[in-house]
Amino acid sequence: MKTISIILAIILIHSYSFPQEDIKGSKDHPLFNRMPGYRITNYKEREFDVYKEFMNEKGKKMSVEGKYYYYNYGHIKGAEQPSGPQVLRNYMNAVKKAGGEVVFEEGCCNVYLKVKSNKQVIWVRVKSYTDAGSYQVWIIEEAEMEQDIVADPKAMGDDIERTGRVAVYGIYFDTDSYTIKPESDPTLKAIAELLKTKSNLNLYVVGHTDMTGDFDHNMKLSENRAKAVVDALVKDYGISAKRLIAKGDGPLAPVSTNKTDGGRQLNRRVELVER
Repeated sequence: MKTISIILAIILIHSYSFPQEDIKGSKDHPLFNRMPGYRITNYKEREFDVYKEFMNEKGKKMSVEGKYYYYNYGHIKGAEQPSGPQVLRNYMNAVKKAGGEVVFEEGCCNVYLKVKSNKQVIWVRVKSYTDAGSYQVWIIEEAEMEQDIVADPKAMGDDIERTGRVAVYGIYFDTDSYTIKPESDPTLKAIAELLKTKSNLNLYVVGHTDMTGDFDHNMKLSENRAKAVVDALVKDYGISAKRLIAKGDGPLAPVSTNKTDGGRQLNRRVELVER
């Protein structure tokens, strides 16, 4: 994060020619300094929030969650005023230089960006206007879960033998995505070992989400994630497709509260259910 902050600070040009007059308690995000000639006129910072107005690469709304920052930058009278596109291009170029990406560009006035740093994904939306009398920035720091516990085939088998099901937390997806992340490989391997050891075991692979976002979307997302797990087990680990059926329960079977970050993390899971 420190290296990226330095790079971005170089690209977004500093200016000390005009008084900032920021509102009390506000401060620039460590990742970005502001455009020259602007002051912070509105500022919000929350340890955790859900931002539902982000756009994915197809221009469809998606939710991102994590530590939340909101900035409204107002132009200081007398300072040189850039155009709206110039504001957006500064942020886009800064993120690209830092190894990030432009997720989606919406017309003249909105851009959605993503930067990865260590174990964090940083989501950024910048909204400007034609004359850039002001511009807004939303930043969400999404902390990725560390895989501290490796799935154990025997323990999973014991749980299924005892209760008919086991919750699996070592399969990872980006927010609003059903593409399995590479760090999921140890858990997928453990599931495959379980199935090879217990050759008569057939499973429902059930995807679960938290309550964040649209219900119908979550139902579809959970099913697609379950299908992705089944596809990986079949294609990459040689498990017979006849032994696995993918289903999605969305947010319908929580194991914890959806009011806290920890509870939502527990609710986002894949379950293996004996059939």
